[in-house]
Amino acid sequence: MAFQDLLDLVGSMGRFQIFQMTFLLICNAMVISHFLLENFTAAIPGHRCWVHILDNATVSNNSSGILSQHDLLRISIPLDSNLKPEQCHRFIQLQWHLLHLNGTFSNVKEPETEACVDGWVYDQSTFLSTTVTEWDLVCGSQVLDSVAKFIYMIGNTVGNLLSGYLSDRFGRKLILTCSLLQLAITGTFTAFAPNFFLYCLLRFLLGLCVFPIVTNSTFLMIEWTSPKFQSLVTALVSCSNGLGNMVLAGMAFAFRNWHHLQLAMSVPVFFFLIPTRWLSESARWLIVTNKPQKGLKVLRKVASKNGIKNSEDGLTMEMIEITSRSWMETAQTKPSLRDLFQTPTLRKHMFLLCILRFAAMISIMGLSIHLQHLKGNTFLLRFLSGAVSIPASVGGMFLLNRIGRRIHALFLHLLFGIFLLTIISIPQEMQTLHVVLTTLATVNGAIISSSNNLHTNELLPTVIRARAIGTIGIATNMGAALSPLFMILKIYSSSLPWIIYGVLSILVGLCSLLLPETKNQPLPDSIQDVENKWKGSRQAKEEGAIIKVTPF
Repeated sequence: MAFQDLLDLVGSMGRFQIFQMTFLLICNAMVISHFLLENFTAAIPGHRCWVHILDNATVSNNSSGILSQHDLLRISIPLDSNLKPEQCHRFIQLQWHLLHLNGTFSNVKEPETEACVDGWVYDQSTFLSTTVTEWDLVCGSQVLDSVAKFIYMIGNTVGNLLSGYLSDRFGRKLILTCSLLQLAITGTFTAFAPNFFLYCLLRFLLGLCVFPIVTNSTFLMIEWTSPKFQSLVTALVSCSNGLGNMVLAGMAFAFRNWHHLQLAMSVPVFFFLIPTRWLSESARWLIVTNKPQKGLKVLRKVASKNGIKNSEDGLTMEMIEITSRSWMETAQTKPSLRDLFQTPTLRKHMFLLCILRFAAMISIMGLSIHLQHLKGNTFLLRFLSGAVSIPASVGGMFLLNRIGRRIHALFLHLLFGIFLLTIISIPQEMQTLHVVLTTLATVNGAIISSSNNLHTNELLPTVIRARAIGTIGIATNMGAALSPLFMILKIYSSSLPWIIYGVLSILVGLCSLLLPETKNQPLPDSIQDVENKWKGSRQAKEEGAIIKVTPF
C-alpha cells in the first residue's frame, strides 16, 4: 500500500510513536476502568429486612442484656433454603416460639411473612456504600440494577455508531479529545447524582464516550506503525487494559464509598486533556480523505521528531501525489455506510465480524461483569487478572506473530471456553484452584478482545475503517448488553449460564477460521484494496494448484 512507503521514510517506530503511544496507553488504562466500574460501585452486598426490635437503637439497647443479636434475628427474619436469613421478607409478628424449637415439626403452622416495608439493613464489611444501597436496588427493585447496566451498554452502542461516522468525518484526534472531555464531565457529575434516573442518564452519556476513546486511540497507534509492529501495539493495548484493572482494583479497595470511587476514576481524566494538544493526527487518514497538504505537514513533523534529517527534501507534494494516486481518486467520493455492503469481499468480512464479535462478547462480558457470582474475592480477582494479563499479553504477541491471527483466535477462544466449563465443574472448597482458573479465564478474555481488535483493523480499509468498526461495535455491544440476561437461567441451574458462555466461545473459535489471514500484510486503505487483495490471494491459490497438477 502507498502509505507504507511514506511511513518508512519518516520512521514507523521512533521517538514520535513511542511518546504518542505511551500517552494513549495511559489514557486507555484509565478509561477502560469505567467499563468495569460497576463491578464495585453497583456491587450487591448482603442484606436483610429492617426490623424494629433489632435495628431500632432504643429497643436494641434495652434488650441487649436479655437476648443476643442472633436470637433477635431468629424471631424476626425467616430462614431460606440454605438456613440463612431471608433477604427480602420478615415475619409479620415476632416468632418467640422459635427460640424453643430444637427441630422441625410438621404440625407447626408456617408463620406469615411480609416484604421489607421499612427498608433494608446492608452488610458494610466490604462496601460502605454502593448504588444498590443508595437507592435500595434489591428484591423487587433488583431488576433496576440490570436496567442501569443495560442503559450504559446502550450508550456504548450509540457511541460506537456516532464515533465511527465522526472519526471518519472529522479525524481521530478531535473525536478523542472531545470524548475525553465528555467522560471527565459526566463521570464527575455521576458521583453527585441525586436520584436513580439522573444516575442512569449520566451513565448513558458516559457510555457514549468510552469506546470512541478506546477505538480512536487505537487508530492513532495502528495507523502510525508498520505491519510488523502492529501485534506489538495490540500487546501493549492489552497490557494497558491489565494495568487499568489493577488501578481499578486498588482504587476500589481504597475507596469503599461509591461516590468517592467514581470521583477517583473520573477527575484525573481532566488532566489527560492537556497533552492532547501535542498529539498528531493520522497522516494516513488525512491523505485518504483528500487532505494531502495537512498530511504532508504532519509527516514532516513526525520525521523531525524521529530524527530523520532533510525530511523536507524527501517528502514533497509530488511524492505524496505519486505514491497515493490510487486513493486520491477514491477520496473524491465520500464513502458511506452503504459502501460497507456493496462489494462482495467487504460485505462478507462485515457479516462475519459482526456475528463473531457479537457471540464472543456474550462470553467475555458474561465473565467480566459476573465475577461476584463466582463467590470469589472481587478485589483479588480483578487485581490478579490485571497483573497476569501483562506478561500474558507479551507472550500472546509472540504467539500472534508466530501462528497468525486465525489460529491464534481459534486457540484462545477454545481455551477460554474450556476454562469456563472447568470452573463450574470444580467444587467450591478448592478455592485456590478456583481463583487460578478464574484469573486465567479473565486474562484470556482480555487478550481475545485485543487480538480481535487488531484482526478487525487489519481487515477494514482506512477510508471507512472508523464507521466499519462503529457498525461492528453495535453488534459487539448488543452481545455485551444481552450477556447479563443469561444469568436469569440460574433459576433452572446455577451452571447453565456458564455452560452457554463456554460453548459459545468454542463455537466462535471454530468460526474464526472463516476470516482471512492478515499476518504481516499492510493495512488496506481503500475498499478496492480489500477486493484486490482477495482476488490476488484467490488467483495465487489457483496458480499454486495448477503448478502442483502440471509441474512441467
